[in-house]
Amino acid sequence: MSGIYQTNRIMKIKVCGMRNSENIQEVIKLSPDYLGFIFYNKSKRHITGFPEIIIPNSIKKVGVVVNESIETIRRYIKNYDLDAIQLHGNESVAFCEKLQRNQGENTFEIFKAFSIDEHFDFEKTKDYEPFCELFIFDTKGKGYGGTGLKYDWNLLKKYKGETPFLLSGGIGPNDAASIKKFNNRQCIGVDLNSGFEDAPGLKNKEKLQSFLNELKN
Repeated sequence: MSGIYQTNRIMKIKVCGMRNSENIQEVIKLSPDYLGFIFYNKSKRHITGFPEIIIPNSIKKVGVVVNESIETIRRYIKNYDLDAIQLHGNESVAFCEKLQRNQGENTFEIFKAFSIDEHFDFEKTKDYEPFCELFIFDTKGKGYGGTGLKYDWNLLKKYKGETPFLLSGGIGPNDAASIKKFNNRQCIGVDLNSGFEDAPGLKNKEKLQSFLNELKN
């Protein structure tokens, strides 16, 4: 999927909110870079039993958590063989540092999500950079997690950091053209969720396939 950004960076695809085994197998055929599993019990896409299916090593499994303890996160990593953890709550810099230093035998990447609106201070992301491999810039809402709504992507011009990020927040099947025009040197991909669903946690393979095809052309 290289060459679809003006920056010529590789476009990475993260499909989040997965929980149905058959649906996951369908999405795997589209070869996303990441599959996201939500461990937040107030989410409509909360995973109660991890699917017992084989996920190729080429696809990283990401656990999405909100204000969990380090002990709980490490248990998720170990029990479900996760490759990364996405912090989607109010986790502090100190928490990220401690999480990074206390990985134990099961090493993993740390993603930090930030809720974006016109008042967001991008300077605060700088302190997180030493402890996070990736940022997620999502739409600010009343609670935690995705809103299914977009924010003004022009706000991301204020981000001057070095940590790469995924564009998130209300991305749908009709956004491929806009994403191809979006130019930010640190944006390496997109985070897809509710805009491609038939029901919470159930992705529409045809919509995803069409979207990915448009991105590549």
